Amino acid sequence: MTRPVALRILALAAVIGVVAQALLFDTLLGVNVPLLVGAVLAAAGAIRPRERSIDRADWWLPPATIILGLAVAVRADPVLLLLDVMALCALLGATVAAISGAAVTRRSAIRIVELGFIVLGWVGIGILRATAALSRASGGSDLDSPLRRLPPWAGPVARGLVLAIPALVVFAVLFSAADLAFDQLMARLFTWDVDLGLLPLRIAIAFLIAWGVTGLLAVAAGSIVDEPGTAGSPPMQPVAQSLGAAAAGLPARVARDGEPAPLIRLGPIEAATILIAVDVLFAVFVLLQIRYLFGGQDSLAVTGLPYAQYARSGFFELVWVAFLAGGLLAVVHAIAARRTLVLVGAGIALAALTAAVLVSALIRLRIYQDAYGWTELRFYVLASIVWLGIGIAITIAFLARDRMGYLLHGLAIAAVVVLIGINIVGPSRVIAEENVARVLNPALVPPDGMTGLDVRYASALGDDAVPALIRALPALAEADRSNLLARLERRREALAASDATSWPAWNLGRELARQALAGLPGR
Repeated sequence: MTRPVALRILALAAVIGVVAQALLFDTLLGVNVPLLVGAVLAAAGAIRPRERSIDRADWWLPPATIILGLAVAVRADPVLLLLDVMALCALLGATVAAISGAAVTRRSAIRIVELGFIVLGWVGIGILRATAALSRASGGSDLDSPLRRLPPWAGPVARGLVLAIPALVVFAVLFSAADLAFDQLMARLFTWDVDLGLLPLRIAIAFLIAWGVTGLLAVAAGSIVDEPGTAGSPPMQPVAQSLGAAAAGLPARVARDGEPAPLIRLGPIEAATILIAVDVLFAVFVLLQIRYLFGGQDSLAVTGLPYAQYARSGFFELVWVAFLAGGLLAVVHAIAARRTLVLVGAGIALAALTAAVLVSALIRLRIYQDAYGWTELRFYVLASIVWLGIGIAITIAFLARDRMGYLLHGLAIAAVVVLIGINIVGPSRVIAEENVARVLNPALVPPDGMTGLDVRYASALGDDAVPALIRALPALAEADRSNLLARLERRREALAASDATSWPAWNLGRELARQALAGLPGR
């Protein structure tokens, strides 16, 4: 890292750190998140080596990062916010690495993980490397070179702005005295409620953010060491062998192509036998599901369980079965010594039978939701089933085309797509609307189902749920209506707090909730 590059990195990181603490301190997450994400990506684009460009396979990373950043400003759902922030951190690191010219998507699954640890390491030590690069150079020529590269008009413009400050202050004061609207505008712009006692904390937050941003910008500047052939547009790198070793928890050796390979191999007969045996077990289970779950109340009577209780029993186990079946399929195909038609057929059969198990889990979930309503856990399990269904389709396609080395790539991209879909739908909104619909139309509830609205649970949902809950007020019993009204009053007070009303905290879900709460009785 040269001294001019280090200087630019530190300057950009310092600016972002100061702005970030102003946007994030003592306020909720909202529009401040996409603003900061955009600032980091813009700074990374400005600092990246001009001779390197984003690999075509990584073009999806910047828009996906921006979309998830915007999602934080749209949805007001605590659980979804946590998922969005975690995914956003991972995508931001991957995007910055891609901006530097490193191929991300084209890497094998194991090397993507390695790249993630490298980026994480630079987030920790980037500021040390940048300051070391400044101290290594001697003389002031390098330090002054960025100033000498400024256009000739930059200096006069800067001096003119400084000289204009007194005139601007005088005219602003006169305009404020002459017009109330202008006075209010000036008050919003320049009235800063800054507690000097909190200044050390603000400085610490700005420093910590600048520290991490320095590492990301160092990555964008090309500081990460790419292996030969990984920058630009190298061929895709399947890594079925290393994937199998990692999934099985086995140490790996290095193959001739530079990729790690497992220490053990399964013969094609042994591998096919494993899958066929599991196929038989899955087939027996699916046949039982056809009889009991799809057969209705008469067939289910022999189990001695009510329909909804039978649907509930074993539901989560079925979801785990689908997860583990996919893992088994990936590991067996990864460590199989040779690909055979029988092995591929057994794998496709297992994927198809796993899809049938997912259908069983989905039907159980629907029956249980019809009886007891929606919760966040049931919503996210439904989203997991959708992701697993997409994963099964990807698995079958990769099995047929001998591309199992790319399975984790496909699953990761599918997870991002599903997460974006969840943000579009809005879990809290859907849960509240579905549960309110059960109150407004009791015919939606089966005979053995639970009627009414769980006011305590519903009022604990995110702000996206507030408009639907307000619509339910007239249909509730007096006790439930009074209880919900009191809880909504407390929600209104919380949304009126300073940490929720500042412009950096602006959020579409909170704004819609605030508007809906404005019409509550007693306003």
